[in-house]
Amino acid sequence: MLEKNPDTLKIVYKAYPLPSHKMSMPAVIAAFAANKQGRFWDFHDKIFADFRSLSPEKIKQIATDLKLDMARYDKDQADPKVQAQINRDQREAQLAGVSGTPTMFINGLLVQSRSPQAMQEMINQELRKRGKAK
Repeated sequence: MLEKNPDTLKIVYKAYPLPSHKMSMPAVIAAFAANKQGRFWDFHDKIFADFRSLSPEKIKQIATDLKLDMARYDKDQADPKVQAQINRDQREAQLAGVSGTPTMFINGLLVQSRSPQAMQEMINQELRKRGKAK
């Protein structure tokens, strides 16, 4: 979607750790710490590649594999600003009616169909409303 809409689309990721997954919160904290070194998406992708077998050791191994500065990574995980951002994201998700992940919105509208064609049509409709259609 971003490749097709480079000038009109912005992706915003919000954390919504699921209470039903015991490693969800540690994984989010770790990914946000990795973000401070510019490696959020790399970390995110590795977590989701094998989320069923996550453990504290596996999360630390991902950080090591990504060659993060481990002293900085550990410090950033403990940063109260990281937890505050996660708390804000959770509140926003609850206000938006999010009940699970992944949940996607396009310009505040819940994405019902996740096919690329349906999402592109939603984007096109929003652009037309604003007189910015291609």
